[in-house]
Amino acid sequence: MSGFDSQMQLLGSQARAAAATLAFSTVKQRSLAISNSAKSILNNSSKILSANEIDMLDGRDRGLDDAMLDRLFLDSARVKSIANSLQDIADLPDPLGQVLSQWERPSGLKIRRVTTPLGVIGVIYESRPNVTADAGALCLMAGNATILRGGSESANSSKAIFDCLIEGLTLANLPAASIQMVPTQDRAAVKYLLRMTEFIDVIVPRGGKGLVSLVQEEARVPVF
Repeated sequence: MSGFDSQMQLLGSQARAAAATLAFSTVKQRSLAISNSAKSILNNSSKILSANEIDMLDGRDRGLDDAMLDRLFLDSARVKSIANSLQDIADLPDPLGQVLSQWERPSGLKIRRVTTPLGVIGVIYESRPNVTADAGALCLMAGNATILRGGSESANSSKAIFDCLIEGLTLANLPAASIQMVPTQDRAAVKYLLRMTEFIDVIVPRGGKGLVSLVQEEARVPVF
């Protein structure tokens, strides 16, 4: 097994272990982790903005168009908006354990349809760094472990935001592997994620036609 294969397998196994813990976590723990992440983003705003400046310079050097650069750009207001979005997620009611329907069979067997975590969710997205926070927090609130793979354009910004999510998890005594980020910008990582059927339960892609086409061609994991 190559070093790259080992790295991706480790992400998957750690996510699966974290998902088992999250399935029995309380909504108070998950909300606390997300709320602490929001506070960490505000406290580390200058670091996030500095990281974003690097991404913006790289983006201009790479010839990204104005629309792409705008999606990539962060300022103090946008960072505050990311933190506010996380707090909104933290304030949501518990999505788990909700009875969606119930019925009784003629035999007397009582059946209920109840909301439960999916398990491990892989999220593939492009240039918007705020998706790092939103995707990680939404999956966590629903009791799922997440493997994030953002676009290379926003690598530095996303990493700075990701570090804040990890701080939130740690303060809430939840596994740090509940939210992980693929540590390489090699496009082979995307194809690998799409085929990790032993670890990932569903893939959520968010991007343009190129990403959609890749997912259609390569996915072996179920896709939303």
